[in-house]
Amino acid sequence: MNVRFDLPPELSASAPPEARGLSRDEVRLLVASPSGVHHTAFGSLGDHLRPGDLLVVNTSGTLPAAVDARRAGHPIVVHFATALDDGSWIVELRAPGGPLLDGRPGERLSLAAGASLTLLAPATPGAARLWRAEVPVDVPGFLAAHGRPIRYGYVPRAWPLADYQTVFAREPGSAEMPSAARPFTPELVTRLVTDGVLVAPLVLHTGVSSPEAAEPPQAERFRVPATTAALVSWARTRGGRVIAVGTTAARALESSAPDGEVRAAEGWTELVLGPDRPARVVDGIVTGLHAPEASHLLLLEAVAGAPVVQRAYEAAVAERYLWHEFGDVSLLLRH
Repeated sequence: MNVRFDLPPELSASAPPEARGLSRDEVRLLVASPSGVHHTAFGSLGDHLRPGDLLVVNTSGTLPAAVDARRAGHPIVVHFATALDDGSWIVELRAPGGPLLDGRPGERLSLAAGASLTLLAPATPGAARLWRAEVPVDVPGFLAAHGRPIRYGYVPRAWPLADYQTVFAREPGSAEMPSAARPFTPELVTRLVTDGVLVAPLVLHTGVSSPEAAEPPQAERFRVPATTAALVSWARTRGGRVIAVGTTAARALESSAPDGEVRAAEGWTELVLGPDRPARVVDGIVTGLHAPEASHLLLLEAVAGAPVVQRAYEAAVAERYLWHEFGDVSLLLRH
């Protein structure tokens, strides 16, 4: 990874901007391109876009994916990450200090309302953080009744699920919020469309991140509709820029374009963007600010180039931007 910076702990956003007296689109926006770095508010995003540019947004909704469990009589938390095709789930076992790495095949955990889950095998052979688990209940319904949004130590108190949904959320399925789109409001989207900026949907259901250790992203389920693929081609042939709203949208788009041409696609993606696989379709990205050593930084380099990302993060630290899902946002442009 080429991008290097130190993140002071006080720059982690500990609450939604609404709790700080701001509307969603009043968070700060850092715009970085080869021509320089600019600072503004997210509500001014349209000043940095052009008629014919295409914003590609993720319409996945956030699940209340954290639930209490008991393990050998001791309380822990289970994060439900990903639903698999065979009905099992990828889960993570957590204590207050971080992930529990001593799971055992066949281990049974007690959940609320008499439910349980059984660990089957590590999700990745040789790894210990994520497990494939059998859960003999309707998991979405169980989460709706007993779950809460996943949060990490930098967010000290609980917030309602509505605070973890974006204006584009239509299809529940993400363990964690596709947070790059959180600052969008209906009014802002209306202004952008009125000014000639295009908006196209796709779906990628996010799994759980690893704030304690840098890990490559897990396989994730995605869908790029035919209409979105057509809009991408239309914009590119007419000189418009394709701007992914979030690393999730970038991953899905690039997964549907192995040869540089976006086509309708659906399934699972294991694509990892980085120096060995630069972006072929995405010209820019709206994204939150990621922690040092996060694998998402490689994706940002793949889209905008390491020099642009490095300058952006140096400026964000110097100007005391706020990090993580409730923090400030950047627009990184390749050109």
